[in-house]
Amino acid sequence: NFRCLCTGERGRDLHFKGATFHRIVPGFVAQGGDITRGDGTGGRSIYGPRFADESFKRLHARANLLSMANSGPDSNNSQFFILLKQAKHLDKKHVVFGEIIREDGQVVKRMEGLGSESGEVQGSAVIVDCGELSTVEDEQRSRDRFRRSRSRSGSLRKKQRRCYI
Repeated sequence: NFRCLCTGERGRDLHFKGATFHRIVPGFVAQGGDITRGDGTGGRSIYGPRFADESFKRLHARANLLSMANSGPDSNNSQFFILLKQAKHLDKKHVVFGEIIREDGQVVKRMEGLGSESGEVQGSAVIVDCGELSTVEDEQRSRDRFRRSRSRSGSLRKKQRRCYI
């Protein structure tokens, strides 16, 4: 769900590009991804309006984890949050599905600075663009394929796969 919403591969209506973070509580969460209304009252998944909880195996143990926002059991859609601090009380209620790994902390810190105790955002935090990053292994395989194709054909024709989140 999240990856597809990042890439937009299921269509323009199912894409995080342009979505906002509508709720930011410093020291707790930055919540966004309401792709239908933008205010936290909507959202949609690639599976339909909602989808079931997956694994509660990962815990809300540290900052920069990504977790599904929901309104109760099996009510996940496009909304998610970035954990700004450990929050054990969310364990077994919200599914942790990823983490921010290529970030020096500045973007999340700036977002946190836009928040308030009530969660009201002072300014705007918008997903300007999004996509999918290749792994180191994907990049190495691409370079190897490129070298092989170049040595065979002598040309520089190679389909570039440049993605980002």
